[in-house]
Amino acid sequence: MLIETQLPDLLHRGKVRDTYQIDADLLLMVTTDRISAFDVVLPTGIPEKGRILNKMSGFWFDKTKHLIPNHLVALADDPDVAGKFSDSELMRNLPTQVARQAMIVKKAERIDIECVVRGYITGSAWSEYQKQGTVSGQRMPSGMVEGDAFPEPLFTPTTKAEQGHDENMTADEVIAIAGADLARQLEEVTKTVYRFGHDYARERGIVLADTKLEFGLLHGELILIDELFTPDSSRFWDMDGFNPGRSQPSFDKQIVRDWLIEQGWDREPPAPELPPDIVARTSERYLEAYRRLTGAGL
Repeated sequence: MLIETQLPDLLHRGKVRDTYQIDADLLLMVTTDRISAFDVVLPTGIPEKGRILNKMSGFWFDKTKHLIPNHLVALADDPDVAGKFSDSELMRNLPTQVARQAMIVKKAERIDIECVVRGYITGSAWSEYQKQGTVSGQRMPSGMVEGDAFPEPLFTPTTKAEQGHDENMTADEVIAIAGADLARQLEEVTKTVYRFGHDYARERGIVLADTKLEFGLLHGELILIDELFTPDSSRFWDMDGFNPGRSQPSFDKQIVRDWLIEQGWDREPPAPELPPDIVARTSERYLEAYRRLTGAGL
């Protein structure tokens, strides 16, 4: 497993990704096998997770580039990469294990907003609705049950916290960071990309219940960055067992979340070690999601 990378020119180490500077315009983004839950990095890694997420993001960036540009230049293990980046010491000496879990991306000015979009009521949205009848402060129809589809996808942005938990943002708070025009564009593009992914996944037996997108600005143009429609950033449900009114069978890290809740963990560091069976089941579900959505193997 690849839990932490030690390469030259580290720019940022996030919950899951380690990012390195290639040159003034390009970055190497390595997706490790770390896993986080409730905004805390767990001490246990998930085998093949980084490779699956890296290849899945590459797949979706290619599928959605007609909707909005993105930061992907190439997957780091593409055969042509070595020749194109022979001037870079980092790329010349890139270990094979790292290359298969990394992508070369354009350096953009990150917008510090998690653009969350929800198509179905579940998770923290369901908890809030049960208590207040709202989701992210927005009044919802009465009588909804867990797993129901919203009349329209909901844009429920959050802060992007480097440490601690992300917090819900109001429309005014988004405007304060991005400005009115960009805030409106973020909501519209997030919903458009979500609808595309939702419809594509549904044809392959998966319900894309919700997801988060991240954006940046490159030469003043809005682009997608980070990851896209992965089991880390999204909830994937199996359509075969989909039945509103209960928790849905999933292809994401819900197995991990459910186990942590059962342990009575307070959602603050340090997190408990995951048992081998939870690790194995999570790895299997991630791989199944990748196979169903892309039609390819690793």
